[in-house]
Amino acid sequence: MISKEILEIKKQFTPENCAITRMCGCYVDHEKNRKCEINRSFLSLPEEEAFKYFEIFKQTLTGTLGKKLINMEFPLHQEEAGGTQEFLYRLRNSKLEDEALIDEFYNKIIDNFEYGENYYIILIHAVYDVPGKASDGSEMFDASDNVYEYILCSICPVKLSKAGLSYDVDQNSIVGRNRDWVVDPPVKGFLFPAFNDRTADIHQALYFTKKPEELQPKLIEELLGSDIPLSAENQKVTFNEILSETLGEECNFEMVRCIHDNLQEMIEENKEEPEPLELDKFDMRRLLEQSGASEEKLEKVETVFTQTAGEKRRLMAANVAETKKFSIETPDVVIKVSPDRADLVETRIIDDRKCLVIAINDHVEVNGLDIEMDGTDE
Repeated sequence: MISKEILEIKKQFTPENCAITRMCGCYVDHEKNRKCEINRSFLSLPEEEAFKYFEIFKQTLTGTLGKKLINMEFPLHQEEAGGTQEFLYRLRNSKLEDEALIDEFYNKIIDNFEYGENYYIILIHAVYDVPGKASDGSEMFDASDNVYEYILCSICPVKLSKAGLSYDVDQNSIVGRNRDWVVDPPVKGFLFPAFNDRTADIHQALYFTKKPEELQPKLIEELLGSDIPLSAENQKVTFNEILSETLGEECNFEMVRCIHDNLQEMIEENKEEPEPLELDKFDMRRLLEQSGASEEKLEKVETVFTQTAGEKRRLMAANVAETKKFSIETPDVVIKVSPDRADLVETRIIDDRKCLVIAINDHVEVNGLDIEMDGTDE
């Protein structure tokens, strides 16, 4: 799925566009005991309650693609009888009216979701009548020939509210506030099937994780059966390992700065594209070639990429690039530069010592104080 398709589904979570037919929920305590279960028509919910659920569903589809939102493809064997995709397909087609399937679904999460506190599993079924689109991109609601039927799961922590004081209207007084168990925004979730090219793609799902570094591989394996992706943090580590192993003695300041600048340029060139930029082994070779790596290193990079990341692995450019800063660190000094001004820093040999030299303008601050740089100090 791409951002535009995700946004189209999120727009359904309003009273005017609501396509949700049914909702199930299971409240689980910290000892993995089911404390409460619901199964009801979503449209029967009070309006104020429905609004709160809409926010949870929107949050389950919010985040950067490749970090918090990850497209996952089902292996072929998971589409056979007894596979994870086949189970989710039956669950969707049941319209959440099969209690046995719902019970099995809850067990899959409870057995594999690693969380030491209370949480609330929410599962909805929806049927979206996808409007056609005119040549100018405008929606034609009277020209729909496609129905997108899906399920969306959200897993939300449930935490005890903080103790405090509140104003009691009836008593017209400040009193101690009762502590309640409050449902927090989701930390995990998924959409099945994926909504690719504005139609259902039963071969893929969209996985949500609030913390990109905490994917919970066991949950993914048992619930979706997909290959475990590299987290955003691990993609960055893998990218650096590939550069270090490939470049060896050529991995100097100037080379790294060139790679940084060229990667930023590749991301900028791709920003109008619907899908985020991903790097495979051939893209890595092109990046190093543009950055001035020797032919010897270029011949090596594809092999190193395969050995380190995998034959078919792609790295999300936004996950491996430093888009917010250009950072230089020594044991005693840390220098952070705006990513588009890495050219201000260069290396020089001064008095037989390796030095980092920073070009400065007239304005310099030290600990918040403006200082004068007259150029006369030696």
